[in-house]
Amino acid sequence: MSTLDIFAWIVLLVLVASTVLVVVFTAMLPGMIARSRNHPWAEAVSIGGWVTLFLGFVLWPVVLIWAYVDVPLPAGRAVDKVEAAR
Repeated sequence: MSTLDIFAWIVLLVLVASTVLVVVFTAMLPGMIARSRNHPWAEAVSIGGWVTLFLGFVLWPVVLIWAYVDVPLPAGRAVDKVEAAR
């Protein structure tokens, strides 16, 4: 093997490793966002991110939007939360 062949193998290994890291980070991203925003279904969002990894990231935008959606509180709980803050 020549020096050029060795260099080509190193470049190939770096590209494969970086592709795997980007795919794993992309699968983890909705769950990390949901946990940082204290989403009530953060674990479900995280699982949805990993499931889309196996489905070819078809539903990944839906899971990412779900990580940002805040669930509105029922009318009774909103009053309780205001009273608890006083």
